[in-house]
Amino acid sequence: MKRQQPLASVLEDLSGNIDSTTRYQRLLDYLFTLFPCDAAALMQLQQEYLVPVAVQGLHHETLGRHFHLSQHPRLEQILHSHEPVQFPADSSLPDPFDGLIIGLSEDLHVHDCVGASIHVDGQIWGVLSLDALEPGSFQKMTTEDFRAAVAITRATVRVASLINQLEQNVILERQRASQLENSKYKPMIGRSPAMLHLQNELMRVADSDLTVLVLGETGVGKELVASEIHRRSTRREQPMVEVNCAALPEQMAESELFGHTRGSFTGAISERKGKFQLADKGTLFLDEVGELPLQLQAKLLRVLQSGEIQRPGSDRQIKVDVRVIAATNRDLADEVRAGRFRADLYHRLSVYPLVVPPLRERGHDIQLLCGHFLEICRSRFGLRGVRLSPEVESVLARHTWPGNVRELEHTIHRAIIRARDQNCQDILTLEPVHLDIDSLPTGLENGDQGAYSLSPELPKNSETLSLKQATDEFQRKFILDAVHQARGRWSHAAKALNMHTSNLYRLARRLAIDTDG
Repeated sequence: MKRQQPLASVLEDLSGNIDSTTRYQRLLDYLFTLFPCDAAALMQLQQEYLVPVAVQGLHHETLGRHFHLSQHPRLEQILHSHEPVQFPADSSLPDPFDGLIIGLSEDLHVHDCVGASIHVDGQIWGVLSLDALEPGSFQKMTTEDFRAAVAITRATVRVASLINQLEQNVILERQRASQLENSKYKPMIGRSPAMLHLQNELMRVADSDLTVLVLGETGVGKELVASEIHRRSTRREQPMVEVNCAALPEQMAESELFGHTRGSFTGAISERKGKFQLADKGTLFLDEVGELPLQLQAKLLRVLQSGEIQRPGSDRQIKVDVRVIAATNRDLADEVRAGRFRADLYHRLSVYPLVVPPLRERGHDIQLLCGHFLEICRSRFGLRGVRLSPEVESVLARHTWPGNVRELEHTIHRAIIRARDQNCQDILTLEPVHLDIDSLPTGLENGDQGAYSLSPELPKNSETLSLKQATDEFQRKFILDAVHQARGRWSHAAKALNMHTSNLYRLARRLAIDTDG
């Protein structure tokens, strides 16, 4: 039996001094106690997409998905209706959360769904959606009860919007919305402490003209950070020109950067502008700057110092107004000590260094990124749904990801192709057999997911168990170990397991674990 929280205390809690993410999550926690639902989602409209801002009863990776309205007719119908919408159990319209409800094993489909559009100050904001596995679950729910829930949701969203406006986040959201029109735009996904720190640092430096040096391993997304800096800068309406320094032929590198005049060298049959001129009034992104030869480093330094370029074959100085962002996966301080990189150029580039954390230090961001890549592939391959099995989630969490986000993206894409070839179901579930990760550590390294091992010892007769029984036993011991470490405090155990307490209780009851002891 769900225990309801008094409405007065709920309203006081939702209007308190908390961040928007926490406010939305507490709202869904409360609604979950009011209605007979197995999942709930609050989604904000961003251009053509509905983006989850909070979920309850759904896999964590759902927060990383962006639901395109044209591909999800239920969400589109809810969004454009001025009245609550309840779909019949036999509706032919696919539910966007099929296969994503926590604890689902065999039946992957949602059988009861009700939703409503959320308007704030006359403007459409997003949707509230409730789902249940049992057909007819919402028949006893009165229209007045659901309207009251929508009203509370609308008030909560309005409070969050006002606070965001005071913090000037509304401006950033409008910039993000305009960029979504550009198919090249890729959002920065991550809620780990390491990524939140990076995003805060990025916001501090973005609207200045300081030169930024983006540091990080291969595949962490340094070019994405550079794009985000430009997108948030005062130069966002001007071009951002990218140069892959590692791919520049040494004999043509100077021409690529600074341009050339006609006849300045063999093959120079016409005048040509270089990347600096093309980026005038905008941003120049020098990717893999550590690969530049020493001779070119000296010429780059002169441009950064003077703001003027000189084309090969010309004596004329050309003034350029360019904000430079450089990136490298090398330790430039070591390169300076080894004599392979100029110390003066290093100091000129590293006015404001930003370190992009490797994926192994980002904890549960892996699930969010998986959700993002799964939704992209679902749309690309025309699938009804695709999700991760619990075993795959464990495998992905334990991998050290030497190739970082790029490796994760490619791994998900290959797994979906394999699963699609081997499975004709309309909802694909990725299993470990679909992955091609060769070596795995025995536990987490440098993660932020708590002190618990992801590999608790299974019973000695585990070879006689079915896969589902073995998985249940794994989860049972994992939860019991966490509760023991938390000295019987389930809320503390849920926090250590990165779960909401209500979800942990539900899972424990399914696994026949005594929650009253």
